[in-house]
Amino acid sequence: MFKKIKKRDGKIVNFNPEKIADAIAKAGLKTEEFKADRARALAEKVVKRAEETLKTRTPHVEQIQDIVEEVLLESSFKRTAREYIQYRQERSRIREAKSDLMNIYKTISHADASEDSDVKRSNANVDGNSAMGKMLQFGAEGSKVFAKTLLLRPDIAAAHDNGDIHIHDLDFYATGTLTCCQSDPFVLFENGGFNTGHGHLRTPNSISSYGALAAILLQANQNEQHGGQSIPNFDYAMAPGVNKSFRKALKRNLEKYNKFAGKKLDLEVKDSYEYGDDDKLKKAKWPKEVIEASNEDVNRETLQAMEGFVHNLNTMHSRAGAQVPFTSINFGTDTSEAGRLVSRYLLEATENGLGKGETPIFPISIFKVKEGVNYNPEDPNYDLFKKSMEVSAKRLFPNFCFIDAPYNLKYYKKGDYRTEIATMGCRTRVFASVFPESDGIVTGRGNLSFTTVNLVRLGIKHGIALGERKEADWDAFYTDLDEKMDLVKDELLERFEFQANQHVRNFPFLMGQGNWFGSEKLGWNDTLRDVIKHGTLSIGFIGLAETLVAMVGKHHGEDADARELGLDIITHMREKCDEYCKKYKLNFSLLATPAEGIAGRFTKIDRKEYGKIKGVTDRDFYTNSFHVPVYYSISAFEKIEIEAPYHNLCNAGHITYIELDGDPSQNLPAFEAVIRKMHDCGIGYGSVNHPVDRDPICGFSGIITGDRCPHCGRLEGDVKFERLA
Repeated sequence: MFKKIKKRDGKIVNFNPEKIADAIAKAGLKTEEFKADRARALAEKVVKRAEETLKTRTPHVEQIQDIVEEVLLESSFKRTAREYIQYRQERSRIREAKSDLMNIYKTISHADASEDSDVKRSNANVDGNSAMGKMLQFGAEGSKVFAKTLLLRPDIAAAHDNGDIHIHDLDFYATGTLTCCQSDPFVLFENGGFNTGHGHLRTPNSISSYGALAAILLQANQNEQHGGQSIPNFDYAMAPGVNKSFRKALKRNLEKYNKFAGKKLDLEVKDSYEYGDDDKLKKAKWPKEVIEASNEDVNRETLQAMEGFVHNLNTMHSRAGAQVPFTSINFGTDTSEAGRLVSRYLLEATENGLGKGETPIFPISIFKVKEGVNYNPEDPNYDLFKKSMEVSAKRLFPNFCFIDAPYNLKYYKKGDYRTEIATMGCRTRVFASVFPESDGIVTGRGNLSFTTVNLVRLGIKHGIALGERKEADWDAFYTDLDEKMDLVKDELLERFEFQANQHVRNFPFLMGQGNWFGSEKLGWNDTLRDVIKHGTLSIGFIGLAETLVAMVGKHHGEDADARELGLDIITHMREKCDEYCKKYKLNFSLLATPAEGIAGRFTKIDRKEYGKIKGVTDRDFYTNSFHVPVYYSISAFEKIEIEAPYHNLCNAGHITYIELDGDPSQNLPAFEAVIRKMHDCGIGYGSVNHPVDRDPICGFSGIITGDRCPHCGRLEGDVKFERLA
């Protein structure tokens, strides 16, 4: 009999045949084919064969396990043999994952974030070189391994690893967090304030406090979610702060007037008095200079509040101090004078930039466009629409969200900001719902999780790209696509169950403060199923352009037939999501996945598998969602026309980017023509990208016209401006 055995790490230990019997017994117990006595007999057979066939006195553990498989397969216990083999493969996968994790940890510890490391560049919003940034990455990578080895179904984990699908925010899977939320400050501000978990903040009483608490709200929520944070009604929500500040200023200036003029004017300032309400103010018969002084005070304070809000969101930290919260705000449709003031000064603060004139990254500001509100010259907020385009032409923001798109307009109710479509950050949206109480409501809702299908790989496998066939096999393509979507659906449902069994106490701000839709009805120890059902489960796709090239040789930007084929593919995916909605009574939706790191990850895996294919895997990244490739020359109007139909199909989120050359601030009519074209074609969410210059001396980033920096005033000399073309 063997005395010793070699383990996988090379250590030599005593050979114990009881361990073989135990392993066989566990497999037999699971299949219920036999009990312990039979396991011992099988183990004896394994040991005897090992002694007869192995040429060494110290066999390797893998050699013994190979013989266990042989003995079980030769026996009548076929189900137990399969169970043992599957268990062995799973243990091997776990060991490999642990080994890979150690290599990843080494990369995090030693590599620089500027190096070509997918790990270090996985989140552009995290400083991968800082101590806290590294700590976050250590935790994230370990959490991914835990989720893949112990939480996910093996076939789903394998599909993620081999690049068939991509489970977004896998590092947060085990925490049970949701992706994002569209927070309504009215809910938190107007009912006695809110508690961040470290102290209670009372209802704010000035626009300065409203702006500060709005930033704190977004920061607090970011610490309990893994995605973006949005305020869908920023101008509406901040307007009460303007009115409160106005009433304070009015009373203060009346007191000053009485003191210095020797008057005894009535100092009663009613709660009904609002900024810009000239009719009520005239009835009070106060001196004109008092009203004007109060207006000036509020204008000054509102500008400072908006500047403070923008500065806060670009400097305040979340998640152990290594990350700036990913924030966005939607505005532009409140027609009250107070709401208009907020929008005007938010735009001015964005235009002014940060301390050295840098273009603010956050919040991603989104101007909501609506006929009858701000789109036409006779509309009350038309001036704000014009100003928003002027600022965007200089600062890249705001982006534009179009309420008049038919799929948005059907939910719109005039005067009800909850029914105005809003966008979270780069594209995510939550609007339709299978539950009537949340259908067409944006506030308090968000995405639960999303997973992306590698559409390009399906194109390579079933198209003409590999030269194995002359025509694309569309039947096989759609069969494969349905299988991948079903797999993603299963993964999203499993994740939903995990999230649904979390408790309010796990999310003291998001749920405990009533920020999420319906959560105010839950108790501290209640689970979340009854409220998170109002969120969305999203299936995404990437690289439609490369998919079409792989299938038929041309993408939708260069060929009309390919254009129809592209719409057929995405229509099919949307119809599958709608089927899931009906079957599971949950809000499955289709997402036009942003490129981010996933497009490069998929490309790298596919190039290794299939080689470099022209127009498919020959670039570093697959094209963003349904977009016409940026390297393909096409007019702005034609690009909008091609991409617009996809906005209607991608109900979980979409965006169309238009690239403009030169300085668009010098040609605002052209910029406006692009925005109006988006509106008229049914685009849901659009953005215009253009060059942004930088002064390396003072740090200013924006448009530099001529040879003088608009921030510090220096003339361009030996140190040249960085002109980004």
